[in-house]
Amino acid sequence: MFTPAAHRKLLRHLGRFLHDSKTILDSWNAYSDEHTDLDGWPYNEDAYGRRASVRDAATAEAFENVRIGAHHLLATAQTQLTQLPADAVQSRWVWQLGVLHDALDRLDALHEKWRETLDNLPADARPGTPAFDDALAEHHAECWSHLDDWATHGQAIVEINAAARHAPSPLAPRPTTTAALSTNHASTVGR
Repeated sequence: MFTPAAHRKLLRHLGRFLHDSKTILDSWNAYSDEHTDLDGWPYNEDAYGRRASVRDAATAEAFENVRIGAHHLLATAQTQLTQLPADAVQSRWVWQLGVLHDALDRLDALHEKWRETLDNLPADARPGTPAFDDALAEHHAECWSHLDDWATHGQAIVEINAAARHAPSPLAPRPTTTAALSTNHASTVGR
């Protein structure tokens, strides 16, 4: 269970990931534009592949602080969304949360697959050895499109949270007609 303070911290981690992933993707796009021909084919496939691996690893690392609480963020956003007044809801949010749920499910499955891979690597495989590094690069490559979904649609969680914070509380007393009239009357007196 996450406290309100922990939830805010997770939202900050998500905001950081959104910023960092944009920077990583912008850098990748600049590299790709410079190192491919007009049809999108890389001039040097090996260098291009190595650079893609750097992009994948950096994106995975940026997401790590979010991954810990991603299920909580999604569940909270879903709850907040159902409690918002209809006029405060963006129609794309439901779809975006669905994309994020699917991406997180796939990331969870890939994380389990990575744990199994680690168990099956040779005993001398550790970071810095080809067996480990190649397996990790493959794992990051498999995760990248799902992380990109989070980079693309994760802002919806932040937007839903902001809408929920600014929405009137369902427990707040609604102004009565008499109260509204007396407020209106008070504002016109003295004109």
